[in-house]
Amino acid sequence: MSVDAIILRQQVRALLKEHLERGGEQTLERAYELGRTALDGGIGLLHMMALHHEALRAMMQDGGAARLPEVLEASQALLVESLSPYEMTQMTFRETTAAWRRLNERLEEEAQRIAHALHDESGQLLVMAHIALAELEEDLPPRNRRRLQEARALLDQMEEQLRRISHELRPTILDDLGLVPALEFLAEGVSKRGGLHIEVESEIDDRLAAGLETALYRVVQEALTNVSRHARARRVVVRLRQEGGEIVCAVCDDGIGFDATQVMAPGARSGLGLIGMEERLSVLGGTVSVKAVPGCGTEIWVRVPMEVRHVPAHIARG
Repeated sequence: MSVDAIILRQQVRALLKEHLERGGEQTLERAYELGRTALDGGIGLLHMMALHHEALRAMMQDGGAARLPEVLEASQALLVESLSPYEMTQMTFRETTAAWRRLNERLEEEAQRIAHALHDESGQLLVMAHIALAELEEDLPPRNRRRLQEARALLDQMEEQLRRISHELRPTILDDLGLVPALEFLAEGVSKRGGLHIEVESEIDDRLAAGLETALYRVVQEALTNVSRHARARRVVVRLRQEGGEIVCAVCDDGIGFDATQVMAPGARSGLGLIGMEERLSVLGGTVSVKAVPGCGTEIWVRVPMEVRHVPAHIARG
C-alpha cells in the first residue's frame, strides 16, 4: 500500500470518529474533499469503499458496537459524501460520451451532404460538359476531333473517381448489403488509387448491428488511409471474425512499420488517427491496439462487443 493510501486510511478513521462525536456539515465537507483527493490520487472506487469499511470495523472494535445505529448512520453519511466525486466523474463521462455521439452524428450528416453534392451536382456539371464537347465535336473536321475525345475520356475518369469517392463518403452499400461488401468496395477503391493489393477476409456471414457496422467501416477506412499515406506497403489484409461475444477486426500491412513503444508513449503525438478510432469505438465499448516493429509492418486490432450499447439510429445509419 502506498504512503498516500495509508494516510488516507488514517484520515477516514479520524473523520468517522469526529463525525460520530460532533456531526455537522463541516466533517461532511471534509469527507467530500477527501474523496476528491483520493480520486485525483488514483484511488479506485472499491479501494475507497474498503477504507470506509475498515474504518467502520475499527470503530466497532473500539467500543462502537454499543452505539451501533449512530455509528452506522455516521459511516453511511461520510461514505456517501466521499464517493460523490466519483459519481460526478461518472456523470461527466456519460455527458462526454453523449457529446461524442452527437459529434459523430454531425460528421455522418456532413459526409452524407458532401457525398450527395459530389454525386448529384458534380455529376450534372459533367453531363453538361459532355454535351458541350459533343456539340463542339460535331462542328470540327474529323482530323481535329482526337483531342476532344481525349478530353471526354478524362471527364469519364473524373466522373468515375467522383462516384467512387462519393460512395466511400456515405457508403449506401453498407446500409443495403452490409459490412463485408462495403469493405470490399472500399478496398477496391483504395487499391486502385494507392497501388496496394488489399484483401478482405471475413468469417462473419450475418449482418451486424447497424451502429457496429458503421463504426467498423469507419475504423477500417481510417486504417487504410494511414497505410496509403505512411506505410509504404504493398499488401494489406483486412480480417473479420467473431470470438465469443466480440467482433475482432484486424488491418495488417507489410509496410515499413514503426517503433510502437515510441509512437504510443504517453504524450507522444500519434499520426495514426488512433485517438479518433478509440473515441469512436469507446462509444460501443470497444478497444483498439497496435502491433508494429520497424521494417516488419503494422497490425491494428479492434475488438468490439457484439451487443453494442445504445446507438441512435441516425448515427448507425449515417
